[in-house]
Amino acid sequence: MTLAINRRAFLQASAATGGVFALEFTFPATALAQAKAAAAPAEVTAWVLIHPNDSVVIRIARSEMGQGSLTGLAQLVAEELECDWSKVSTEFVSPNEHVKRKRIWGSMSTGGSAGIRTSQEYVRKAGASAREMLVSAAATQWKVPASECTVDKGVITHTASKRRVSYGKVAADAAKLEPPDQKTVKLKDPKDWKIAGKSMRRLELPDKVLGKPIFGVDVQLPGMLHASIVQSPVFLGKVKSIDSAAAEKMRGVKGVVKGDGWVAVVADNWWRANNAAKALKIEWDEGANGKVSDETIKALFKAGLDEKNLPEAKKVGDVGPALAAAAKVVEAEYYSPYLSHATMEPMTSTAWFKDDGMLHVWTSTQNGEASMAAASEAGGLPLEKVEVYKTMLGGGFGRRGAPQDYVRQSVVIAKQFMGKPVKLIWSREEDMQHGFYRPASLVRMKAGLDAQGNVTAFQSTIACPSILALLRPEGIQKGIDFTAVRTLSDMSYTIPNQLCEYAQKNPHVPVGFWRAPGLQNAYYRECFVDELAHAAGKDPLAFRLAMMKPDDKNRLVLEAVAKAANYGAPLPPGVFRGIAQSDGFGSFTAMVAEVSVNPKGEIKVHRVVLAIDSGYVVNPDACHAQAQGNVIFCIGQFYQGHTIKDGRVMESNFHDFQLPRLPEMPKVETVFASTGGFWGGHGEPGALCVAPAILNAAFAATGKRIRSLPFKPEELVKA
Repeated sequence: MTLAINRRAFLQASAATGGVFALEFTFPATALAQAKAAAAPAEVTAWVLIHPNDSVVIRIARSEMGQGSLTGLAQLVAEELECDWSKVSTEFVSPNEHVKRKRIWGSMSTGGSAGIRTSQEYVRKAGASAREMLVSAAATQWKVPASECTVDKGVITHTASKRRVSYGKVAADAAKLEPPDQKTVKLKDPKDWKIAGKSMRRLELPDKVLGKPIFGVDVQLPGMLHASIVQSPVFLGKVKSIDSAAAEKMRGVKGVVKGDGWVAVVADNWWRANNAAKALKIEWDEGANGKVSDETIKALFKAGLDEKNLPEAKKVGDVGPALAAAAKVVEAEYYSPYLSHATMEPMTSTAWFKDDGMLHVWTSTQNGEASMAAASEAGGLPLEKVEVYKTMLGGGFGRRGAPQDYVRQSVVIAKQFMGKPVKLIWSREEDMQHGFYRPASLVRMKAGLDAQGNVTAFQSTIACPSILALLRPEGIQKGIDFTAVRTLSDMSYTIPNQLCEYAQKNPHVPVGFWRAPGLQNAYYRECFVDELAHAAGKDPLAFRLAMMKPDDKNRLVLEAVAKAANYGAPLPPGVFRGIAQSDGFGSFTAMVAEVSVNPKGEIKVHRVVLAIDSGYVVNPDACHAQAQGNVIFCIGQFYQGHTIKDGRVMESNFHDFQLPRLPEMPKVETVFASTGGFWGGHGEPGALCVAPAILNAAFAATGKRIRSLPFKPEELVKA
């Protein structure tokens, strides 16, 4: 049978049949057979469900936004479980059940490249515990010691008698057993891995190719209403007055909901809701921020750099006298702007107050617990009365983590339409102009060189907003937001005198976690170190290596990338190299970029080689994809930037906030310089070196330094 159906019709038909929301769909020809075969799964542990037909469902607490951690986490569980990988599928953990079971699944937050590295131990133990319980159940049936049994691909064998039984046959009995003490559960030596550490197929990709997974914007529910929102153009502004008469008369409009700093129109479809929202006549109270601009913000940062007695993020030796005694002092200021996350899927959330008193929320979220807490607060209900259904994410990069503003809004709106589901989708313009942006920052660096060109002192002062002050104020320690100073406060270079200071300056523009928070500091530091190498008349690679200890992992990845890139070998005419190194998010990275610059000053990145030591690599193919994604994502920094004028963000869509295009994608080679013994991340560490490696290569090509982003190509035109 050939089925011809488009994605939209498929989703609408699926929602219409019985009014049940599902993340997976099956075709009628096989549905009954599959349902029968997969009946009555046994929950062996909270993480592992096993069906009678031996299929295994592994529960995932973290979110999947294209980074591949869903598959990586499943690999770790399956490795210890010793199941058949071809029979593995996954399901997201229910946040409601998570609360009721006293947070049995650990953290549900997905960010900071922490999905695998901070949960690897307990998810592996979940798999190992389930394996022990299954073997014990089989051994009890056979009346033999469990130590006489072995497991391979979900089949338990009693070595002496050759009796065999599959997991599906003993799962129900195993589920009745007490789980082993987690302190005594033994994990495999990584050298014995058969599933983890291999480039196994991504579990969610086949369905994505078929358009089967549901993203937040895809949710369809019976009788669903749609909401479009208009927010104060000036951050922190409030609604002063509203004339909604014209909007409320428009076709399909069901009502207008007013929030403190926003107004939403609810209609029978989103197109009508959005058109009606444009017809609203709103007078805004802009407050004291209506005159804030790039110029006033930069002036605020500049004043911060000049302040005395700033909080010190790091102090080693005595920088002042060392700079005074230096043979040469090099000083520079670097700047970067606010940046939007620019996810392909705009902010969206669907809320439904049901007649039974439960609030149900469907959303693309990086933290199911945070979404549930936001919905609970906005809905005035206890956590136990809220259920959140995590969907796939059309991009996150930190935007869908801590803020949860769009979830709160959807709940407030739905509260005015009790008994009906309401889906809120932000327009692209609202999404672009009402984010929690990567902080703008201004950094001043000063270093002293002795007569031999060695760095004797390094001073840095960072002026920028604090993400933690806005989203996690308890994280501020002694006036320091570690995300604002990282890379400058924890340098791997062995410089005898160091001082890193932080001037916390918080304009009204909301800031949040953006891919690799503190990313700009790697750009600043590594370009400035390149300036120091040039001032010392030394090769940038040799200059860096001379400041590193022999056993430093930063040094090892730097040497690995130089070898892989054939550093020092002749390049094609017009092509130049740049190099950078940085650690962060649990991993150590170094990068070489090969770049040409045309007569117009336009950069062409031909090749990027990334070396990374994350300790262990769970899925090499997924990690290579992360390296590629980091490179193209960060190339956008060269021309992306938000303009603040009259208290608001001026850029509104992809016509004036461009995303990198396919022709800009260079060849990316990944070197896994893994040393083992620790667990690092991959989603963000690879982003740290992209800008400095490329811009250092651009300097080699043109002799021009780029100290402020975004830049104009004419800045790189040779004199």
